[in-house]
Amino acid sequence: MKLTTEQQQIIAHRGDMKINAVAGSGKTTTLIQYAKQLPPQARILYLAFNKSVKIEAEQKFAEQGLGNVKVETAHSLAFRYIVRNGGYELQSNGYKAYEIKEMLRINAHQDDNINYILATHVGRFMAYFCNSAARKVRHLNYLDVVTDAKAKVFVQHYYDEILTQTRTFLAKMYRKEIAITHDYYLKQFQLLSPKLPYQYLLFDEGQDASPAMLDVFLKQTQATKVIVGDTHQQIYSWRYAINSLAKVDFEALHLTKSFRFDGEVAHLATQFLDWKKKFSEHESLFIRGAGNHKSLNSKATLARTNLKLLSKAIELVFEKRQVDKLYFEGHINSYTYAEDGASIYDVLNLYNGKYKLIRDKMIASLPDFEALEEYIEKTEDQQLRMLKEIVLKYKNELPSLLKGLKNYHLPTEKKSEADMIFSTVHRCKGMEYDEVSLEDDFITPDKIRKVLEESKDENPDITKLNEEVNLLYVAVTRSRNILHIPAIYKTSESRVHWVKAKKSKPPKFSEFGKKSEANTKRFSLQDYLKRTEQESDNLDENGDLWF
Repeated sequence: MKLTTEQQQIIAHRGDMKINAVAGSGKTTTLIQYAKQLPPQARILYLAFNKSVKIEAEQKFAEQGLGNVKVETAHSLAFRYIVRNGGYELQSNGYKAYEIKEMLRINAHQDDNINYILATHVGRFMAYFCNSAARKVRHLNYLDVVTDAKAKVFVQHYYDEILTQTRTFLAKMYRKEIAITHDYYLKQFQLLSPKLPYQYLLFDEGQDASPAMLDVFLKQTQATKVIVGDTHQQIYSWRYAINSLAKVDFEALHLTKSFRFDGEVAHLATQFLDWKKKFSEHESLFIRGAGNHKSLNSKATLARTNLKLLSKAIELVFEKRQVDKLYFEGHINSYTYAEDGASIYDVLNLYNGKYKLIRDKMIASLPDFEALEEYIEKTEDQQLRMLKEIVLKYKNELPSLLKGLKNYHLPTEKKSEADMIFSTVHRCKGMEYDEVSLEDDFITPDKIRKVLEESKDENPDITKLNEEVNLLYVAVTRSRNILHIPAIYKTSESRVHWVKAKKSKPPKFSEFGKKSEANTKRFSLQDYLKRTEQESDNLDENGDLWF
C-alpha cells in the first residue's frame, strides 16, 4: 500500500496527537497502519463511534492480523465496567415523557401539558448531565443548552422544579429503584475514573464525542493517546456532543487528501465551509480531491429534513414514477416516529380529533392540535415538530402514501438493489454513494444572513449555524462520482460539478407499488389516493451524592 506523506508522518509520530481528517481521507486505514508499526505485544484500544462502525473496524483490524487491538464503543466499554456485574436493570430505549411524569409523580399543575413539558425537560437535563464531564448536577446550568425563546422562558420559570426532579430521577437509578439508561451507565463509568489496561488509545470520530468519554480518555496518563476526526463533520451537538479536537492541546496533524471524490467536489465543499466566515473566524480548509470513481451502482437522495425527504420520495415514486425499488437509511419506519415514541399516526389522529386511536400517552393527553404545537415550542422537540409538519402537508393522504412507500421498500439485506436510497444527513454519516442528489432544504447564504439580521439585539446561535453548514458539507462529501446540486447553491465564483439528470424510461407499476407482469397499468398519485382513501379512517398502527 502506497501511503501519502501525511499518512507517513502520522504513522511515524510518537506521543499524543490529534488528526484532523477530511471526509474520505482514509483515517481508518491510517490508524490500522499506525497500529501495525507498534510492538506486537502493545495493548491497543480503538474507540469507535457506534456499533456498526465497531463491527466494521473489528473486521478490518482482524484482517491485518492485529489481535492486540480491542475495538469498543464508549457505551460497550462502560457497559462492561458498570452494568455487566452491577446488578442493574437496563432501560434500553430510555424513558418516554409520560413514563418520567408517572415515575416522578409530576402532576402538580392543573394544566397537564405543563406536567408533560416538565417531564421532557427532566429527561433532557438528565441526558445533558450524564454526557457532560461535570461531577454534580448543580455544576451545570441546563439553560446553556436551551435555545428556542419560548422553551427558554418556560425553563427559566420552572428551573428549580426541573433541577429537583432531575436529581430525584438520577437518585432512583443510583439506588436501583428503576432501570438505568445508556446515558446513566456511561456517566457512572466516567465518575468511576477508571484506569484502562491499554498502552495506546485510538479515539475515532472525535468531533462528535461525549464530554464524559473525553474526560475518561484524557485521564489515561499511562497511555499514548490519538484522537481523530473532522472538525467540519460535527453534527451532533444537539445530543450534547462536543468537538474534542478543539478541546485537546495535542500536536495537530492532518489528512487533507480525499480518495472518495474528485477536485471539483473538494472545491465545492471548501466553498460551502467558507460560509462560516459570515459568522465566525473560520480559516479556509484545503482539501485535495483524488477520487476517480466511475461506477454508478448506488444512487442516493439526501435531505436536511424528514419532511423534504418524504416529499421527494413521494414525488419520485407516485408523481414522476422513476423509482421501482427504494431504501431509506435506517428503514422508513424510523422516519415516522419521534425519539420519545410518538408515531406520525398519533399526530394525525390528534389532528383529526380521533382521540381513541391515539396510542402514545402524552399525545393522547393533549386536548387539541394547538396544545401539541405549544408542547413542541416549549420543549424544542425537533422530531415531533417534523412529524407535525408532515401531517400538516399531507393530512389524510398520509397513511396511503406511507403504505405505498413501504410496498416499494427493500429489506436491509437487499439495499444494494435499490433504484434510489433516501436519507437525511444524520442517518448517512459515514456512508458513501456513487451518485448523490441534494435537496434544497440545507443552509444557504440568504438563510445565514436572515438569522444574523433577526438576532441583531441578541447573540446569534453560532453553534447551530456552524452545524447547519457542516450538514451541507457532510452531504456533499458522500458522493463518489456524480453530484446533483440544486440551483440555489450555485454561486458566480464556484466551479461546481453541475450534472443534468439522464433521461430514462420510467418503469411501469402495478396498483400498490408492486411491479407486476400481469398488471402494468400506470396509476397517478391522485389515482392511488382515491383507491386507498378509505384507509385514512383507521390509522391505528400495528445524602449529597453526585446527583
